[in-house]
Amino acid sequence: MPSLVNQPLRIAIAGAGAISGFHLRGWSEVDNCEVVAICDPAIEKAKARAQEFNIAKVYADFETMLRETRPHAIDIATPVATHAPLVRIAAGLDVHVSCQKPLTPTVAEAEALIADVGTRVRFMVHEHYRYRPHYLDMKRWIDAGKIGAIVHARMTVRTSGTAQLEGAEPFLLARQPYLYQFKRFAIFEVFIHQLDVMRTLLGPLQVVACEIAQVNKKLAGEDLALITMKGRDGLTAVLDGNTSAPGYAPLPQDRFEIIGSKDTMIYDGDKLYLASGKEVALHYDLAANYQRCWSGCVQDFARGLRTGAPFQTDRLDNIETLKLMENAYLAAGVKV
Repeated sequence: MPSLVNQPLRIAIAGAGAISGFHLRGWSEVDNCEVVAICDPAIEKAKARAQEFNIAKVYADFETMLRETRPHAIDIATPVATHAPLVRIAAGLDVHVSCQKPLTPTVAEAEALIADVGTRVRFMVHEHYRYRPHYLDMKRWIDAGKIGAIVHARMTVRTSGTAQLEGAEPFLLARQPYLYQFKRFAIFEVFIHQLDVMRTLLGPLQVVACEIAQVNKKLAGEDLALITMKGRDGLTAVLDGNTSAPGYAPLPQDRFEIIGSKDTMIYDGDKLYLASGKEVALHYDLAANYQRCWSGCVQDFARGLRTGAPFQTDRLDNIETLKLMENAYLAAGVKV
């Protein structure tokens, strides 16, 4: 593949929906880079994003955009059912790919897609939670040996994003109404982020058991999940998530406790600290940091394209997160 080290990056965007703004703000922070085109079947949405971010060309058709603008890479921020066809088109035109999570609806489809693309182009999944500043700091503390060998961990996730309260449309469902129809919802769409973070910080994990439930009966899928996992050397881990929790913020709030052989590390809301108090606690401005994880993921993609360095969320890494998600459903008795 030609080196991109000293070239201005030419990027195209697929999808002009709610999350595309986070992608585009990330690309605006990359030096020596231009977003040359954006496409969406809803052309008016694409035009609005193009005006907002000063993008020269707008398309309704994905392949036409790639053939006419010849970008180095495509950033795909479209619904999950479209991912595999769009990735295959891009790879066939020698365009590098970053694709939103989940990569495909099932592991089998992801494995087939990864095999089809092979090494023709660079290919990563836009899984951005692990780039959040507090999780980067947790990894730094673990790598520095501050808590010793990890023996147990529990992640709690709460949001009112799908809570059905009187007089108001739930935040997450108002932003992405198609989520009402997802027969696999909370783990597939939301908690997959936290599963990726847990893998990143704890190492390889295997699902032991999973219980799911539906709080908001208007949803086609679950909004509550309790996933039990095991890792290396007897490590146990639990993910306890609820997206229909009244009183919580509309965006997910995490509490992550990791118990080690020397100390216990706790991230709760906007604070990271050791239970022993031996380390100065770190505090975070979550509103200010919200964009940073999207930007961090975009920066990693751009850096990898330019230097050839591995992507943190390369497709071969991310498929392990997809397997955790799918195995959670299988453990809960849900057909995938």
